[in-house]
Amino acid sequence: MAHATLNRRALITGRVLGADRIIAPPGTEIASIIVQARPERLAELEAEIAALPGCEIRGRDPRGKLVVVTEAPDAGSLGTMLNTIQSLQHVYSAALVFHAIETT
Repeated sequence: MAHATLNRRALITGRVLGADRIIAPPGTEIASIIVQARPERLAELEAEIAALPGCEIRGRDPRGKLVVVTEAPDAGSLGTMLNTIQSLQHVYSAALVFHAIETT
């Protein structure tokens, strides 16, 4: 395989561009998501989110907020997870508030 190069596009997109293909950076995507939901359904929603692969509830406000920490193998999977949480019943909104790539 040709030696990967780093350029402006690679830096902006978070990818390293190789001569033959795009190579995702090694590591795991880690994110925090703030979820606003119906307060009376918070316990039910908390259980649904905790059952999703890679999701963990790290904070809870009885007024209807959850702090979710999630891990995913790539940005696409992370985006899918955010969309999944946003589409759960009783969720008003889900917002990405932190994102990092943990390198191996």
